[in-house]
Amino acid sequence: MASRVIRVRSVADGVAAESLRAGIVAIWEELGVTPEFPKDVEEAAAKAAGSPRLPELDRTDIPFVTIDPEGAMDLDQAMHIERNGDGYRVLYAIADLAAFITPGDPVDLEANRRGETLYGADSKIPLHPKVISEDAGSLLPDQVRPALLWTIEVDAEGEGTEVTVERALVKSRAKLTYVDVQAQLDDGSADEVFGLLKEVGELRLAREAARGGISLPLPEQEIVIEEDTWRLEFRQQLPVEQWNAQISLLTGMAAASLMVHARVGLLRTLPPADPRDVRRLHREAKALGIDWPAELEYPDFIRSLDPALPTHAAMVVACTRLLRGSGYVGFNDELPAQPNHSAIASEYAHVTAPLRRLVDRYAGEVCVALCADEDVPGWVLEKLEVVPETMSETSRKANAYENAVVNLLEAAVLAPRVGEKFEAVVIEVDEKDERRGDITIAEPAIEARVTSERPLPLGEKVRVTLAEADVATRKIAFTL
Repeated sequence: MASRVIRVRSVADGVAAESLRAGIVAIWEELGVTPEFPKDVEEAAAKAAGSPRLPELDRTDIPFVTIDPEGAMDLDQAMHIERNGDGYRVLYAIADLAAFITPGDPVDLEANRRGETLYGADSKIPLHPKVISEDAGSLLPDQVRPALLWTIEVDAEGEGTEVTVERALVKSRAKLTYVDVQAQLDDGSADEVFGLLKEVGELRLAREAARGGISLPLPEQEIVIEEDTWRLEFRQQLPVEQWNAQISLLTGMAAASLMVHARVGLLRTLPPADPRDVRRLHREAKALGIDWPAELEYPDFIRSLDPALPTHAAMVVACTRLLRGSGYVGFNDELPAQPNHSAIASEYAHVTAPLRRLVDRYAGEVCVALCADEDVPGWVLEKLEVVPETMSETSRKANAYENAVVNLLEAAVLAPRVGEKFEAVVIEVDEKDERRGDITIAEPAIEARVTSERPLPLGEKVRVTLAEADVATRKIAFTL
């Protein structure tokens, strides 16, 4: 099952809402996760939040703003952009957890155990206690906060030319949502900084296309629950979300450049796409009725998709298969054999979400030390090989969590339709048993398992029957 971003847009009390909550709790128990923290971790976090270690440099003069999904409180990033000659200066403030976490303290040990925040529907298993992640360490508006301040010079073509990062105090002026900013841009009332965000974002997207990179405009799958009714809908990603993502990618590429040059750090890597996955995506496009000319390379095909169309949105989700094999690699003195991230078509590092990902805190510390011409802290060097292993393990758990929630919601949506027939296309056949495989259904846009009494016709349209959709077990089964 492909990884998806799922948000609950509306929940009304009733049977369906109770089923969702019970299903989420069951997933927590199965995976051995909980949103609660041990008492000593909460106590240490509260103490640190009350007496943070603050930097001397004061850059509260910069009019930063944050742009996040509605309701977000763990705000890692605040942004400001200004013109600099015929280019731009991007100022990006990232929450600085060194103000609150001491290596080896209870908060640090628990974060190294959890690895990352787990998201699914309206549930969240946070990486850090909320007193830090949603309060003292979050870049909330009108609050002075410690941050890693990235200053990136960008030329007129959108290429990053210089980068520095340093510890500083910052203050966000406003907490905005993507919907807010897009509406202001559309009606002409937006502040100049958002016009510059659009300019830089579009330049960066053009640079990405030129180097053969891919950004998947992943749709959010929203669940609406009313009494005993479930409904899944795709929400199209707004243009401002893509532009904002490009600022994060710019920063990650700049961080990787610093670390590769110094031959020490942590990179996010991805090997080239498996040709078998690309062939499967061709079959999935056929299943969804989307034309994919044989001569069109998959990065260009992905850029041709319009996520506003439900079938295209499903295709974008399916393309996440090309991200299989992503991971992290730590290095010191000797560069890794495979340092690149194939989807970005460049070296890349995660440094912009330390409130939600463990690796970002370590990579950020490396970059701060390099820019200050100081030794990388020993506690960071000690973990250069350990953190990638931690992230690999917790990434598997995060995927399992997301997939379980997807399965729960899709089973709930399909439960009233057991026995119905659906138009589908066979997109994969098991190598060991040709009577088993995967199908794609255009409406509702899902991918599921199917069994048949005869060999499945790979790539062909079929008519399947929904044999099972069990909310309790989160199992969906189709027969041909």
